Amino acid sequence: MALKASSLKVGDTYSECLVEDLKRTQIVQYAGASGDYNPLHSDEVFTTKVAGYPSVFAHGMLTMGMTGRMLTNYVGDGRLTKYGVRFTNQVWPGDTLQGTATVEEVSGGIVKLKVETTNQDGVTVLSGYAEARVD
Repeated sequence: MALKASSLKVGDTYSECLVEDLKRTQIVQYAGASGDYNPLHSDEVFTTKVAGYPSVFAHGMLTMGMTGRMLTNYVGDGRLTKYGVRFTNQVWPGDTLQGTATVEEVSGGIVKLKVETTNQDGVTVLSGYAEARVD
């Protein structure tokens, strides 16, 4: 059932778990699907010894994609008109991510949303905005 503008109020939130216990395999699969083979996402030795990170970490666009799926689950397929994010912290193997969309405005058939994704420790890993057409 499509989201209705008449049922939305500023401050309403929608939230869902994007991934539980993110696996290295999922990160490598995303590398293959996206063509982004940066060794920071798959080569443990390079990432720890050369780049100085504690481990490999997920692509920002993987997090953005999972968050985008949460948004379309909320507003419906084909309804997003804008979507932009900022990556604020790394996402590590083993992380569990929660995405939340908060209604900021409903006007003229458009809902404006604040978007945030947090990890299991409550740390924000992605923040952004979205707009969608609503009936």
